[in-house]
Amino acid sequence: MSTTMTPAEREQFLAEVRIGVLSIAEAGRGPLTVPIWYGYQPGGELFIWMEKGSRKARLLERGGRFSLCVQSEERPYRYVSVEGPITAIEPVDLEREVRPLAHRYLGQEEGDAYAAESASGIASGQHIVVRMRPERWLTADYSPRNSASE
Repeated sequence: MSTTMTPAEREQFLAEVRIGVLSIAEAGRGPLTVPIWYGYQPGGELFIWMEKGSRKARLLERGGRFSLCVQSEERPYRYVSVEGPITAIEPVDLEREVRPLAHRYLGQEEGDAYAAESASGIASGQHIVVRMRPERWLTADYSPRNSASE
């Protein structure tokens, strides 16, 4: 029995609300690996938002690619790891990226408050959005499967 997810399963899993673990290569050290919020719609690009002057932003600009892993914390265990090239690093937009991401992770009311707290830094250009095109996928799904469906 295969534990590998189908393309539709892996994209749906990645699109669900989960904390991602971002990994970025760093010369002379192990990769920088940190938890992060992300946005993704099946078939599209993945995006992350951060402060422009952060260590992760500097490493992303140098490296040109990154990996992100998401997992289920409960049984049956599942995970999706995706890696790919950065397609854009640009100023983040409050309404296009920040508010939807804040709503995704915090809900409407708390998300609006979080977006409002971030608005001045965003308006002054202190935040960026980084977009990645998923290129390589690694998946596992340990759910019991109906053998007739394989």
